[in-house]
Amino acid sequence: MRNRQRGVTFIGWVFLLAPLALVIYCGIRLTPIYLNYLSIAKAVEQTAKEADVGNVNPAVIRVALDKRLDVEGVTGFTAADVKIERDGDGWVLVAGYEDLVPVIANVSMLVQFDKRVKL
Repeated sequence: MRNRQRGVTFIGWVFLLAPLALVIYCGIRLTPIYLNYLSIAKAVEQTAKEADVGNVNPAVIRVALDKRLDVEGVTGFTAADVKIERDGDGWVLVAGYEDLVPVIANVSMLVQFDKRVKL
C-alpha cells in the first residue's frame, strides 16, 4: 500500500505568506509617516499648553510652533501649514494634512491626518 504525503506544498506556502508579507511591507512603509505625525501632534499640543491664553497672537503661536517643530525634527511640515481658527472666545490649532507613500510601482497609500487642539 502506498503512503500519501500530507502538508502544504511550496506553492501553497507562497499563497499563504504573500498577503502577510504585503501587509508587513505596508506597515514598514507607514511607520515613518505615523512617527512624524506623532511628533507634529506633540508639538501642537505643547504649543497650545504653553500659550498665554490672555495674550494670544497667531504670529507668536506660529513662531513658537515653528521652533518646537524644528526641535522635534519634523520633516515636510511647517508652522505655516497649521491653521489658527477662532472658536467662540478661544482659538483652535488645526494641523490637517495628507501624506502619500509609494508602495509598489504606481501603487501608493494616502494617509490623512487631522489634529485639533483648543487653546
